[in-house]
Amino acid sequence: MQEKKRITVLGSTGSIGTQTMDVIRAHADRFQIVGLACGRNIARLREQIREFRPSFVSVQEKSDRDTLASEFPGLPVYYGEEGLLHAAEADCDIVLNSLMGIRGLLPTLHAIDAGHDIALANKETLVTGGHLVMRRAEEHGVKILPVDSEHSAIFQSLQGNRGKKIRRILLTCSGGPFRGWKKEQLSEVTPEMALVNPNWTMGKKITIDSATLMNKGLEMIEAKWLFNVPMDRITVLIHPESIVHSGVEFMDTAVIAELGVPDMRVPISVALGYPDRMEMPSIEPLDFFSGKARNLHFEEPDLDTFDCLKIAQEAEAFGGSAPVILNAANEVLVQAFLDRRIGFLSIPDGIRKMLRKASSGERPSLSEILETDQEVRRCVKQDLL
Repeated sequence: MQEKKRITVLGSTGSIGTQTMDVIRAHADRFQIVGLACGRNIARLREQIREFRPSFVSVQEKSDRDTLASEFPGLPVYYGEEGLLHAAEADCDIVLNSLMGIRGLLPTLHAIDAGHDIALANKETLVTGGHLVMRRAEEHGVKILPVDSEHSAIFQSLQGNRGKKIRRILLTCSGGPFRGWKKEQLSEVTPEMALVNPNWTMGKKITIDSATLMNKGLEMIEAKWLFNVPMDRITVLIHPESIVHSGVEFMDTAVIAELGVPDMRVPISVALGYPDRMEMPSIEPLDFFSGKARNLHFEEPDLDTFDCLKIAQEAEAFGGSAPVILNAANEVLVQAFLDRRIGFLSIPDGIRKMLRKASSGERPSLSEILETDQEVRRCVKQDLL
């Protein structure tokens, strides 16, 4: 009988975390939850504890830790940064990191140092510290298995083709809810309008990033590190149907891509089950004769209207501290937009202002990344909000 793969999920109560639970629930004979970590959604974590019976959990606040410890005697409950890092390091086979923002960087590094494979759903880890993460993964012989649908598609397209010459990576994008709009129209966008993605169900921050196309800029940087391909060989395709999830064009002009209905449980299952593939009976198969698959469309992105994508490309080209500044400023400004403190177009405007502080040169150390991140957040709140 095959041994169960032991999994720790960081960000277990978020969108990716809960869909991960769907995959694990459907394949209880293959997977065992070792640890769960979340922020403040204690009600959902409580349900997960009862269903999956983890060996330990970690939460953000001490008060929540005390509550859960009293409710579940005998269950180790950790909290804060120390608890999160403990969760990343604890004995398991694979850590699924679906934390939001740069908060995912340190746990990823600690999990790698512990020798765990990483199912990565936290793109900011590679945007801010890709040079550190990929080098350390190679040193420890750890697999980085992408969970983002686009990077999973690229990963799948490269199976059996590792080492073959890549002409370019084709990174698809739905275009978000404002595809076809012009910049003057975007000035009236509200959070409610921006939180409606045409094809995907995601958390609030990534949904806003999809509306500004910043998400695709971050994914370009992520793809650069994951697949060791320069940014000028990564092409973004606006693909409103979200059926082609991304692909690879090889030097002989052949394109291999992954197609399917838009459902995050597929890339999650690919990462957790690797190198095997698993049945997912709850997911609707792709129907080529009706619905969106009958007519597939591709467009170039409008960089004049959606300048966040262009800003991300410029930040990566500049190098040095620029990608860290890009990420930190975007995180703070997106939250400010959600809180109705700024308008939609103030997100790219504010990021550009912060990027004027960027220094080029050597890739930053871990301490420099964390210091820059905190300084940028302070400057955005002080100077722009």
